[in-house]
Amino acid sequence: MSYAARVLKETIEKNPGQNHFHQALTEILPTLEPYLKEHPECEKDGLLERLVEPERQIIFRIPWVDDSGAVQVNRGYRVQYNSVFGPYKGGIRFHPSVNLDTIKFLGFEQTFKNSLTGLPMGGGKGGSDFDPKGKSDREVMAFCQSLVTELYRHIGADTDVPAGDIGVGAREIGFIYGQYKRITGVFDGTMTGKSPIYGGSLGRKEATGYGLVYFTEQILESLGATFKDKRVVISGAGNVAIYAAEKAIQLGAKVITMSDSNGYILDKAGINLDTVKLIKEQQRGRISEYVKHHSGVEYFDKGIVWQVPCDIALPCATQNELNGEDAKALIGNNCLVVAEGSNMSTTMDAVHLLQKSSTIYAPGKAANAGGVAVSGLEMAQNSSRLFWTAEEVDQKLRVIMKNIYTTVSTTAIKYAEKKDLVAGANIGGFARLCEAMLLQGVI
Repeated sequence: MSYAARVLKETIEKNPGQNHFHQALTEILPTLEPYLKEHPECEKDGLLERLVEPERQIIFRIPWVDDSGAVQVNRGYRVQYNSVFGPYKGGIRFHPSVNLDTIKFLGFEQTFKNSLTGLPMGGGKGGSDFDPKGKSDREVMAFCQSLVTELYRHIGADTDVPAGDIGVGAREIGFIYGQYKRITGVFDGTMTGKSPIYGGSLGRKEATGYGLVYFTEQILESLGATFKDKRVVISGAGNVAIYAAEKAIQLGAKVITMSDSNGYILDKAGINLDTVKLIKEQQRGRISEYVKHHSGVEYFDKGIVWQVPCDIALPCATQNELNGEDAKALIGNNCLVVAEGSNMSTTMDAVHLLQKSSTIYAPGKAANAGGVAVSGLEMAQNSSRLFWTAEEVDQKLRVIMKNIYTTVSTTAIKYAEKKDLVAGANIGGFARLCEAMLLQGVI
C-alpha cells in the first residue's frame, strides 16, 4: 500500500461519519502520489499524518435571546488547521447544515487554497448551525455577540483571522468585529471582509467572483478563446455568484441563469444584475421575484441549472451541487469549462466524468481563491495602516489569479497531464506546504 493510500485509510477510520472530510481527503491525497514518490522525505517526516490532522479544533455553545424573549442555543466551531505559512485564515459559515465534518473539510481545502496564493496565511475555518434567514437584525446581533464572547480567546491579527462565508455578510462581520473590539479593546486586522469605512479593503466583496472569472479567463486563453459572446450558467445568487456574473458580463459574456435554494431563473436575453442585486442584497428576497421585473424569463422551482446548454459553467452555491448526471448534461452540451466558485462544488463521480471528457474542470481551491487572496491584501493594508484603491486591489487580484493558474497548469504538466488541474492544484499547494513544514521541524 502506498504512503498516501495508507494515510487516507487510517484517517478515514480515525474520523468515522465525517463524509465531507472523507471526500476532501479522497479527492486530494491520491493525486499527491507522483510528488511523494519523488520526495521520500515526506513519508520519513510524517508530513501527510501531520497535514490531515488539524492543529486545533474548538467546539463551543452559543446561547442568545430571540425577539420573543426565549433563550436559544447553537453550536459554534473553529478548526485551526495549519499555521505553517502564517495566521490561520478562513471564513465563518452560518447555516443549519454546519457541523464539525463541514468545518474540517473546509479547513483542509482552505489550507491548500491559501498555499496556492503564495501569501503568508495558514488555513482554518469556522461556523455555526445558526440560520440567519428570517432573523431580525437584533437577533443576528445578539447571536454574533454571543459567538464572539467565546471565540475572541482563540483569534487575533497574528493568530487567526476569520472572514465571511455562506450566511455571513457585511452585517454579520460588522457585529462580530464590533464585539471583538469591545471585549479586547484592540482595533486590528483580526477580521477581514470588513466595511471599507472601518478598515476593510475595497474589492473584497467582489473578490471571489472576480477571481473565479480571472482564473477561467486563463483557461479560455489556453484554448484560444475569450469570454466574449459565451453563454455562462451560474448557480447561486450570493456574493460569489453576483460578482462572477458581473465580471463575466464586463468581459462580453451572457449570463443566463442564477439560483437560490428554492429554484432558478433562466433569462436567455442575459441576466440583469441590477435587479438581482436589488432582490438579494437590499431586499434579502428570493430569486423567483426576478420574474416580476422582466418579461420572457422562466423560473423553475425544481431542477438544476446544469441542464441548460452553455459554454461555461460556474457553480457558486454550495458543496456537491453538481453531480454525475449534471456532468453528463454539461459534456453533452459541449461545455468548455466548469470552474468552481463554491468549495468542492462537484461530486467525485462528476469530477471523473469531466476529466475524461473535453471539458476542462477547475477545482475550487484554485479557481475561487480570489476571496482569500484579497483577504490577505486586507490584512496587509491593516498591518501597514494603508488603504489601496479599488483599481490597485483588482490589479493585484488579477496577478494573483494568473500566478495561481500558472502554478496549477505547470504542475499538472509536470506530474499528470495538461488538463488535469485537480492534480496541478493539489500538488502545487502541497509542494509549498511540504517545503515549509520540513524547514520548521516536527511541530
